[in-house]
Amino acid sequence: MISLHEKVNIIGICEKENFSQINIAKYELLSNEIENYKEWLSFGYNADMEWMKKNLDKREDVGLIQENAKSVIVLAYNYNQSTIHESNENKISRYAWGDDYHNYIPKKLKRICKELEIIYPNEEFKYYVDTGAILEKQWGVKSGLGWQGKNSLLLNKKLGSYFFISVIITTLEVEHDDLLKDYCGKCTKCIDACPTNAIISDKVVDSTKCISYWTIESKSDSFPSDISENLEGWAFGCDICQEVCPWNNHRVPIQIEDFVNPRYGETVLDKETVFNYTEDDFKERYIKSPLKRPKHRGIKRNIIEIEKSK
Repeated sequence: MISLHEKVNIIGICEKENFSQINIAKYELLSNEIENYKEWLSFGYNADMEWMKKNLDKREDVGLIQENAKSVIVLAYNYNQSTIHESNENKISRYAWGDDYHNYIPKKLKRICKELEIIYPNEEFKYYVDTGAILEKQWGVKSGLGWQGKNSLLLNKKLGSYFFISVIITTLEVEHDDLLKDYCGKCTKCIDACPTNAIISDKVVDSTKCISYWTIESKSDSFPSDISENLEGWAFGCDICQEVCPWNNHRVPIQIEDFVNPRYGETVLDKETVFNYTEDDFKERYIKSPLKRPKHRGIKRNIIEIEKSK
């Protein structure tokens, strides 16, 4: 096992890439966690996101991803902004105000791993950010980065829940951090605030009722009436269960240029502008944005569904 000084140095390398907090978990099987995950899948709470059913063995055992794994480094990248939505119509989830983290953060992780490989040439490092068969939130809990809230999101005392989770699986043995207790207590604000009752129980979200699922992942031409009637102006994603969370009342606003200002100043979408875009216009404008996932057709559909509730 490396020394405490070396651990501090690793954390410093990650902080140079603007990660807000870095915690370490000891490699172990996620046996209980995978059983809970399988139960969640068995109820169909993944909706039509079939990819979530794949690689269950790797989700349980990251040692199948990185042979001889000893540690899992878990990193939080703050995306909170002090800006507020310009209006309550056609709102964009905060995580999508900046560049797409799937493109942005891996570059940072790659630089971190390259530096660590120079320091530890006999060790291996593999990084992931919402791309591999990794249960990121569960590793966040295991590392002491946070605890899982009733809305299923990872919560951190300083950052709240507005942060991206990344992991680096390594053969390097690093002293692990202590677990945190669950600080949600008896609070049910996120459950009570969800307009579609998507939070079924503590830490269990039914995607088939979740506004984020319908406005981002769903390929349907239209929404069920109980969804469209309760969109509350969300055209891409939904932050309701985060906005009401007390742990987000004192969150730290990000100061990183690529995220501090909404792309094109957009916190909401202008209906007329969106419908006047050609397909090429939309692709060009949102090529680096998470908004490209549902495509132009999906964004237009979402706005139409919002109109139904008026």
